[in-house]
Amino acid sequence: MSDISSEGISLSVDDPVALIRLERPERLNALTPPMLRAFRRAVDSAAADPAVVGIVVTGAGRGFCSGLDAAVLEETTSRAEQARSSMDTGARRGDLPGLFSYLLAVPKPVVAAVNGVAAGGGLVLAAACDVRFAGPDASFTTIFLQRGLVAEHGTSWLLPRLLGPGRALDLLWTSRRIDAVAAERCGLVEHLVDGDVVAAACDYVRRLAEVASPEAMAATKRMVYDHLGLGLADALRDADDTAWAAVAGPDAAEGARALLDRRPARFGRLGA
Repeated sequence: MSDISSEGISLSVDDPVALIRLERPERLNALTPPMLRAFRRAVDSAAADPAVVGIVVTGAGRGFCSGLDAAVLEETTSRAEQARSSMDTGARRGDLPGLFSYLLAVPKPVVAAVNGVAAGGGLVLAAACDVRFAGPDASFTTIFLQRGLVAEHGTSWLLPRLLGPGRALDLLWTSRRIDAVAAERCGLVEHLVDGDVVAAACDYVRRLAEVASPEAMAATKRMVYDHLGLGLADALRDADDTAWAAVAGPDAAEGARALLDRRPARFGRLGA
């Protein structure tokens, strides 16, 4: 196991799980630019580590993430034009705009373990993860319009695809807070956990490491997100090309041998 802590973010790796924790519990893990940069470094480190099959994201204390820190938000709104060009959140060249949009391009599963409130930017973080687990104390609120803001950081794209347009607009317009059960019912959460949500999310990654090819998971994640913006014909052509590339690869050969030998497949890992 290896551990790294920096600027309110901790990263621990316990093969095959990387656990990234927001570590500002006294402020419900409200985000600051240094935290955002440290979070990006932690994600990049986990993505490059061959010991990591999947990444679990959670918060310390009783909150998942309450969004952008109030002082940072006040400064940003008071000088919007300067802030847009000067705020350093760890973005890389070629990234799409918006906090956490890069998570969609991470070639490993990213799982949110929502242990408390996910508000504003915290909801963005949860929505940008691939799969969401919610514990008994989890809750969700968009809160943007309540602050005079619009659906920010890709929520106008993500939420309708998770919930449908009507439910997405309802949550965005009203900023009402929903609990874990309501979030699962409307499609925002995939897994309800009556217990330790972080342990459940880590067990999920361990199960993926046992049953799925990391290369195939990366290709499938890329196809799912890319195909959301494609028509049927283009999506089927891309799926066909990707499938034949996989058939010619070592993981498909290993999967076939494992089936014949009646044993679990032993797939290679992704990383530097």
